Amino acid sequence: MINKVSIIGFGLIGSSLARAIKNNQLAQTIACGDDSPEVCKKVLDLKLADTATTDLAAAVTGADLVILAVPVGACGKVAKQIAGSLSDGAIVTDVGSVKQTVINAVTPHLPPHVSFVPAHPIAGTEHSGPEAGFAELFNGRWCILTPLAHTPPHAIEKVSALWQACGAQIDIMDPKHHDLVLAITSHLPHLIAYSIVDTAATLEEDTKAEVIKYSASGFRDFTRIAASDPVMWRDIFLNNKEAVLSILQRFTEDLTALQKAIRIGDGGHLQEVFTRTRAIRRAIIDAKQATPTAKGQ
Repeated sequence: MINKVSIIGFGLIGSSLARAIKNNQLAQTIACGDDSPEVCKKVLDLKLADTATTDLAAAVTGADLVILAVPVGACGKVAKQIAGSLSDGAIVTDVGSVKQTVINAVTPHLPPHVSFVPAHPIAGTEHSGPEAGFAELFNGRWCILTPLAHTPPHAIEKVSALWQACGAQIDIMDPKHHDLVLAITSHLPHLIAYSIVDTAATLEEDTKAEVIKYSASGFRDFTRIAASDPVMWRDIFLNNKEAVLSILQRFTEDLTALQKAIRIGDGGHLQEVFTRTRAIRRAIIDAKQATPTAKGQ
């Protein structure tokens, strides 16, 4: 059991992790650090942590494990705030969807007596805030660790054990490779969803009302994705722009090929593409990664 875990940021991931840690009795004390007094009050009301404060340095004092669950663009700033209060031998980890820029932003601020284990649990819903979390969010999901070359093995093992105890499967990956993979599997789909829903939002009012009224499952799925936390996703795109732009270029070329096939009536090309994509969906189901994560879904 960990003596004290400090979670900085109590949105969906931070609050779900606190619930999972509490339910599985993985820590004697859970401390909440969040720059919002309202969030801190809600965390205490929901009994998600033993203490809650907007003083992030105070929140990490005496902690064995510190988890940065803030938007990726804020990780460096938070690391700078808490650096002087980190205990000897403490382990710092994060939950960001981008790894290389987080590593670049955080590591310069951490003292030598602290270990950093970057991590990314691939789980979530479109909801945010401490009320949105639930302990089962990570069950059966992957958590990718991207440790540095000098990261002590015991620190990697401790973070791995925590995520496994919360229900996740562990994989180890190079940070830049992680960012490329996530650009394909997560970041580009969100960018497309935001774009399509925004296109609908700029239609004439009567047409927009009909789009909302007659939304089929495809558009509804896009709106669910596009309802995700705007600040979090702003930071993801700005901090993973190299990989996102590379994949976006490839997607644009493929989309142009589909556009041409429709224009010239090339049904064979369309069917070939749709057959390949159907196989991917079946593979995801077989890998048990299609199970809904939100409560009630």
